[in-house]
Amino acid sequence: MNFAKLAGLMVAAGLLSGAAQAAEPLSGTLQKIKETGVISLGVRDSSIPFNYNLGGVRQVGYSYDINTKIVEAVKDQLKLPNLQVKEIPITSQNRITLLQNGTIDIECGSTTNNLERQKQASFTNSIFIIGTRIMVKKDGGIKDWADLKGKNVVTTAGTTSERLLRKMNDDQKLGMNIISTKDHGQSFLTLESGRAVAFMMDDALLYGERAKAKNPNDWIVVGKPQSRESYGCMIRKDDAPFKKLSDNVITGLMKDGSINTMYAKWFQQPVPPKGLNLDFPLSEDMKTLFKNPNDKALD
Repeated sequence: MNFAKLAGLMVAAGLLSGAAQAAEPLSGTLQKIKETGVISLGVRDSSIPFNYNLGGVRQVGYSYDINTKIVEAVKDQLKLPNLQVKEIPITSQNRITLLQNGTIDIECGSTTNNLERQKQASFTNSIFIIGTRIMVKKDGGIKDWADLKGKNVVTTAGTTSERLLRKMNDDQKLGMNIISTKDHGQSFLTLESGRAVAFMMDDALLYGERAKAKNPNDWIVVGKPQSRESYGCMIRKDDAPFKKLSDNVITGLMKDGSINTMYAKWFQQPVPPKGLNLDFPLSEDMKTLFKNPNDKALD
């Protein structure tokens, strides 16, 4: 066989291989979305400023804006400009179950990526890093965790904060009465009404609840952080194509600086519904994350 013929056959084989790769069938979530023409987002009622419902009309927030960018990338990749976006209300307790059973396809809110949850779901590159602390009445005399001995403390059911609080109570024999509610809004109402003296949660979420209080200046966030946690968008396990698409979107936002604008919008400027500024400066952890996007769990 002469060289020219051999070269021609090699080129043809390469083209055929490329065509085969291009025609590789969809799988997992992307296949489900392509077949149904619908993407289902798990949305939160009161995870201010990450994802929350604004007056029963629409969803807003930092994480929700990121999720919207992921939806746009799905539309582009699947060539579905009229893709239907369905928003399914979820809670901290049912979010993993609804992801696993196919009710939702992705959840971008305030969900911690940890090793325990990685057994049940996968996580995109991280979108936020927090510390777990407590919110208390400014003049209530509580400065740190030891001051909670024998008192009522509220947290949100199904969160890592609930697990940490119960472990601390047992290990340190603090005798706290732990109250668990279904969402962050109810937890804050429990604090605001005096049924609890402290509300334990991720610091950024505490600042979000404080911003919608009747008198925000009545409340302060105190206590040594009990953990550092990374938030990611949660997707079904072992779905590499959808994770790759989502990771690429998040990395792109960090590399081109768009994420800084999003952060300033939700954490350093007035946010609805009351137009209050959370005044939550960008931490060193967040600056490092933006420079080096990753999907690492911190615990």
